[in-house]
Amino acid sequence: MNDLPDTPVHEVAHRLRPMADADLPRIHRIELASYEYPWSLGNFTDSMSAGYSMWVREAEGEVIGYYAMTAAAGEAHLLNLTIAPIWRRHGLGRDLLDHCLACARDHKAESLFLEVRTSNTAAIALYHSSGFVDLAVRRGYYPARDGREDALIMKKDLT
Repeated sequence: MNDLPDTPVHEVAHRLRPMADADLPRIHRIELASYEYPWSLGNFTDSMSAGYSMWVREAEGEVIGYYAMTAAAGEAHLLNLTIAPIWRRHGLGRDLLDHCLACARDHKAESLFLEVRTSNTAAIALYHSSGFVDLAVRRGYYPARDGREDALIMKKDLT
């Protein structure tokens, strides 16, 4: 399958499934295409080895998105949620986020936390529209071209 959807996104067969080692090359290509400071393959393999909740979204058998979440002691933390650039703006990120929220509830988490770059207005809008609230700003959290960028810490109550 080529990266561009040949048919409208709503007509393409999608499914969610747990991430597998065989997915990592494609996931890493999406990560590299999505971020100036991407996760490494080691970040993904370490997260899988640690037993984090790692899920992929497929379209016609090709991975087009993924998320990584950890849950413990009544809290969950969304570490990474990404849709391949060409597949964005079709509600697929929201679907992944909804799945992540359900997964956090399945892990008995009472809240889901995340950090997002303050410049990532699309993600911030998605999280706000999904009921996340701003908690704080973590100064200089992310690497950036001109030094460091702040992270907005967000939280959603799941109870």
